[in-house]
Amino acid sequence: MDSAAVEIDGSVMEGGGQILRVSAALSCITGTAIKIAKIRAGRSSPGLRPQHLTGLQLVSDLCSGGLQGASIGSTDISLTPGKIRSGNHTADTTTAGSVCLLLQVALPCALFADGVSQLCLKGGTNAEMAPQIDYTLKVFKPIVEKFGVHFDCNIRMRGYYPKGGGEVAVTVNPVKELQPVTMTERGTIAKIYGRAFVAGVLPFKLAKDMSAAAVRTIRKEIKELYINIQPLQEKEKAYGNGNGIIVIAESSTGCLFAGSALGKKGVYADKIGIEAAEMLLRNIRHNGCVDEFLQDQLIIFMALAKGTSRIRTGTVTLHTRTAIHIAEQLTQVRGHGHDNIANANVSFY
Repeated sequence: MDSAAVEIDGSVMEGGGQILRVSAALSCITGTAIKIAKIRAGRSSPGLRPQHLTGLQLVSDLCSGGLQGASIGSTDISLTPGKIRSGNHTADTTTAGSVCLLLQVALPCALFADGVSQLCLKGGTNAEMAPQIDYTLKVFKPIVEKFGVHFDCNIRMRGYYPKGGGEVAVTVNPVKELQPVTMTERGTIAKIYGRAFVAGVLPFKLAKDMSAAAVRTIRKEIKELYINIQPLQEKEKAYGNGNGIIVIAESSTGCLFAGSALGKKGVYADKIGIEAAEMLLRNIRHNGCVDEFLQDQLIIFMALAKGTSRIRTGTVTLHTRTAIHIAEQLTQVRGHGHDNIANANVSFY
């Protein structure tokens, strides 16, 4: 192992898969070898899970890298990156592991390739403990485009827990450099919309119940807006059974916020709708410009942009503080996060 490798403690702060994703992507982009120890040490099933392993293999493939220690359950890996290669890259979690988390690790790398990259990502599109693909496309994508990031994503098949079987095709255009972004004025909430879906053998009534419960919950707090949450039956482009909902709020200045939830066996549809609505309401009460899920996903782009980005948030999450910590270890960036500020060539406040 190269003695110049940066050693990362995988158990620090949030201590989860996000440390792997940010570290591996920044290793690939900066050309810095890394050694990560104590991966997910505090989790109930420590070490690499299939989705983390697949993500590391994808980055290694993208940067023609040398990857050691990468197997299920491993708590120590090292990555020695080479040159970032454009072209076709495929990653398959073979489980319901999230394609959105695979995109989180691969997208920043593909931006710095020498040409267009085509990523074929397989696993769960609407999975627990991860953004739903609808969040990635409707909230993450428009905001990350402000940095100069351009990608297209075609949902070929939706996949749910526990079977997976989903597939997305992503085309990423390379950039010379990323622009810094300032988002400090939220304005007023102008629109609320979303989708409530059922797939497979689940009855359409569940989608209508989730939608109605979410609308009722939001109405208690926001009376003046028309709320359009479309109930949908996923037809041919869905593998397996699933149900869920995402509700998005858009502000007058173009800020986006979301609340979402997935159905579980034995949980009433109303409860799923209420959970998503309450999550959305919680994220628009704080007057910040991003929700609690987007803030940590933006850190790597803030760190890579030329110049200082400033984004107003609600309370800075542990995930966000962890991402800033890793970015500081692998780049020249410095982050300032008061409670509700991050400055890391990055300012959050």
